[in-house]
Amino acid sequence: MTLLDRIQQTTEFILSRVSCDHPIGIILGTGLGGFVNEIEDEVQIPYSDIPHFPQSTVEGHDGKLIIGKLSGKSVIALKGRFHFYEGYSMEDVVYPIRVMAKLGVKQVVLSNASGGVNPSFKVGDIMIIKDHINLFPSNPLIGPNDERLGPRFPDMSEPYNRSFIEKLKLAAKSQSIDVQEGVYAGVSGPCFETPAEYKYLRIIGADAVGMSTVPEAIAAKHLGMDVAALSIITDLGIEGIVEEVSHEEVQKAAKEAEPKMSSIVKTFLASI
Repeated sequence: MTLLDRIQQTTEFILSRVSCDHPIGIILGTGLGGFVNEIEDEVQIPYSDIPHFPQSTVEGHDGKLIIGKLSGKSVIALKGRFHFYEGYSMEDVVYPIRVMAKLGVKQVVLSNASGGVNPSFKVGDIMIIKDHINLFPSNPLIGPNDERLGPRFPDMSEPYNRSFIEKLKLAAKSQSIDVQEGVYAGVSGPCFETPAEYKYLRIIGADAVGMSTVPEAIAAKHLGMDVAALSIITDLGIEGIVEEVSHEEVQKAAKEAEPKMSSIVKTFLASI
């Protein structure tokens, strides 16, 4: 069975459970699952029920597809994403993005928890992603290209929609929330970075680092989607103050900053 056949079967199953009217896609990162409580008239479908869908294996990623309304807009939200470090192929990691496209999604909001490497950042900051550096050992577009998904060589001069970045900043300002703006480095994980790696990431131009988002953004751009993305800074990897960090601490910091993220995203959705 081809990739497009699998996508078609997954899409047909989802549409048999719920209708989608020009939805906006949302992918929720570590510790941000509570955001789905804001979605109205939702239908929740466990990933385990969905044909060909991968399964979340990481704490903080529940594994549910949620379809409903947020800020008056139809949304499809993934409560739990798939990571390369879980052993999934890049095709698996971005499979939900491709299903979203088949369901009519043309705009997607990505979120994550990340480590700050910019010395001006502090734990709890929200960073609007303006660009990324792909440090994964692979790319979701490697292999034969199907033109029905997108071009062989997609342009990446604007991986994150510039007008969305401005709308996110305006949304934050309207809620009196200070935000950062920066470059996200995507790495494979699952170990957190060493002090030397944090230093290297800062030297090459990163402001934050994490283990997701980049493959999804690449696949979304390949499909012609407009992308917005935000990071919650949950730990710091700044030279001289690199501290021991655990997944539990990352989840805790993300959960504490989640109300700010939710407020920004809700206001942003109302503006597009």
